[in-house]
Amino acid sequence: MDRASRLIARCDLGADEAVVIHKPSNILYLSGYAGEGMLVIAHDVRAIVTDFRYTEQAGREAKDWQCREISGTLGHADLIAQLLREQGIASVRYEDDYLTVKGFAELTGKLEGIKLAPLNRAPEALRMVKDEGELAHISAACALSVKAFEHICGYVKPGMTEQEIRLELDFTMLRLGADALAFSSIVASGPNGSLPHAVPGKRQVEAGDMITFDFGAKVNGYCADMTRTIAVGEPSAKMKEIYGIVLEAQMACQDALAPGKACRDIDALARDIIGGAGYGEHFGHGLGHGVGIDIHEEPRLSRLGQDTLTPGHVVTVEPGIYLPGIGGVRIENTCVITQSGARSLVDAPRELTIIS
Repeated sequence: MDRASRLIARCDLGADEAVVIHKPSNILYLSGYAGEGMLVIAHDVRAIVTDFRYTEQAGREAKDWQCREISGTLGHADLIAQLLREQGIASVRYEDDYLTVKGFAELTGKLEGIKLAPLNRAPEALRMVKDEGELAHISAACALSVKAFEHICGYVKPGMTEQEIRLELDFTMLRLGADALAFSSIVASGPNGSLPHAVPGKRQVEAGDMITFDFGAKVNGYCADMTRTIAVGEPSAKMKEIYGIVLEAQMACQDALAPGKACRDIDALARDIIGGAGYGEHFGHGLGHGVGIDIHEEPRLSRLGQDTLTPGHVVTVEPGIYLPGIGGVRIENTCVITQSGARSLVDAPRELTIIS
């Protein structure tokens, strides 16, 4: 059963019901098409609605889908309405978490007489469990990212700016074959390490600094996500202390991953370890998140996580401690849940690397 058929089954669509997809990551997942446009899916319809710039691409990437091209007089919503009426569709599910107010108004204006109902993130629910092809893409992205990290460890020197280091890291991932970056790379040195999502700036690395690298490559449309914190020269006793605590939490939580485990319980384990060491107030984000076509997907390893881990889930495990004015440490692996436990897709040492 193809992914569009699985979506129809999950939504229990009737013969007169359809789904309209606007979100680029869901378009790619369901059709294989990576360009701009929208999808219309029903029992007898698999259609991409796009413009002249992408029709050839759609034909190459989604061979089993029909392509409808907009014109000067017929826009996306017009063609969607035309398709739906051709099929006698009476009800449409749409992405209520993505469509803008303006987009929704345009769609409802064109679909007069057709009922609209929320899709309730049904494609994202399918995307949570990765198949073997998806796992191969994520594994390749992680392996490439590790190679880039190994290179950057031999590149960093005191006096370099965070921006210089980030550019070298990004270029290395692209040179090694990444399609793109999974997200904007983080390079946070010294006191900037206390900012979980620091933006690399003009600060120069100094001897004794810890540097946090949070980055990932994208390969065949799928993301990698890894974080390592290294030292340039001998770090302070305080930074060594928090590194040891974060490492303990990361290793314990990664080892605890297994089918049937509640996501919030894995998050709680990290909080027990970090809080027990006296740094609970300095670990404010969730322990991890799903990774796939998007860098942040379900399930979430957090206090609010409602999911139970299942084979095929791909999640990050990334505890951290952040001390304002001093610095921070985060260690992260992307892991896949297996039938009996979990395995990391990031093959890089987690112990503290000190660059002399």
